[in-house]
Amino acid sequence: MATTSKFLRRGALYAAVLAASLTVSACGFHLRGEGGHYTLPFPTMYVGLPESSPLAIDLKRNIRANGGTTVVSSAKDADGVIEVLSNPEKTKSKTILSLNSNGRVRQYLLTYNIVFRVLDKQGAELLGPTQLMLTRPIDFNETQLLAKEQEEALLYKDMQTDLVQQMMRRIAAVKTPGVSLPPAPLPADKQPSGQPSTIPPAVPIQ
Repeated sequence: MATTSKFLRRGALYAAVLAASLTVSACGFHLRGEGGHYTLPFPTMYVGLPESSPLAIDLKRNIRANGGTTVVSSAKDADGVIEVLSNPEKTKSKTILSLNSNGRVRQYLLTYNIVFRVLDKQGAELLGPTQLMLTRPIDFNETQLLAKEQEEALLYKDMQTDLVQQMMRRIAAVKTPGVSLPPAPLPADKQPSGQPSTIPPAVPIQ
């Protein structure tokens, strides 16, 4: 009987997970896509967050995806340093937004907040302390606890993605006196007259 009861409980859990996934999809919730390509003004950058931080992993991946900037593991080796003054993974919050007629929670408000600045390799401040605060409301239903936990996790992931894009935009706008990136080569048809093209000619396939 104990074994049968354990299997029944496990089956009920799997059914609840499936129902939660369907509920989250059915309510029309979708993660926002990652968008935007930003030209960062630093050949190398350091991200001042723990290596295992999901935000750090996402931010570094976006920095590398731009192709012109290398992420380094030491601030002293970086042309640009992202110093995080308030880590959103430690300060994110969940507060009551509204109650129903019975005085029970109807909605929560999720908050994801970061304060960061950007320094150069000498420690000079290129971007002063900048706060980005994101919020998402989430309906609460006592009969759908597992589904709501999954939706909450997805909303925090959505805010993380949004936060990274906003950080990328602000970092791309930083003015960096004394730091220059090599210019991209011009196409052959855009070269000034009398100047040889910097792009080697195509080699025909034998």
